[in-house]
Formats: sequence, structure tokens, C-alpha cells
Amino acid sequence: MENTKNTERYQYDPNHLLETLIQKLNLKNDAALSRALEVAPPLISKIRHRRLPVGASLLIRMHEVSDLSIKDLRELMGDRRTKFRISDKQFKPKEGQNGAAQNGSSQTGT
Repeated sequence: MENTKNTERYQYDPNHLLETLIQKLNLKNDAALSRALEVAPPLISKIRHRRLPVGASLLIRMHEVSDLSIKDLRELMGDRRTKFRISDKQFKPKEGQNGAAQNGSSQTGT
């Protein structure tokens, strides 16, 4: 079990991602990176100390700023998953909303 933890710890490394971005963008430090990404400096610190994961919106912002593909960015931080599993509940409309949307769209605004 301890061996599994060590393997996981070495696979996920957000520091490698952050350092690569700093080098690619010719920045000096995390504060400059936070300005380039337009995020608060504590966010970068929390990611570096593994108190916060790299979220989707930040990953997209990193892509926009660095021109690295999302796939490349994920590989830099050690995310090697080929698929993301999303619950089917996220895509189902709530019970009352579907009927209300249909009734609202059939009215002509009178």
C-alpha cells in the first residue's frame, strides 16, 4: 500500500507544470506567473503545495497563455488519464425544468 502511495505521489507533480510554464513564458517567479494567468498568487502557492488541484478553468487559461495543448499541460503535471468519467446525472435535466422550458417556448409573448 505504501508503494502505491509513492507511485501516485511521483506521478502527479503540479510543480513540473508550473516550472515549465515559468520557463516557457520567460517569467521570474510564481508571482509573475499568477499575473500572466490573471489569478491570485495564493492560488499558485496552493497548487504548488498540493493543497488545491489544477482546475479545468485554470488549465484552459494556461493553454491560452502558453499555446501548449491541454493534453501537453496535463502530461506536464503527470495526468495520464485517457478518459474522464463524468456522472450521467450532470447531463440530465431536473424533473420540473423540462416541462417548464417547453411551456415557455410555446408561448408567443402575449
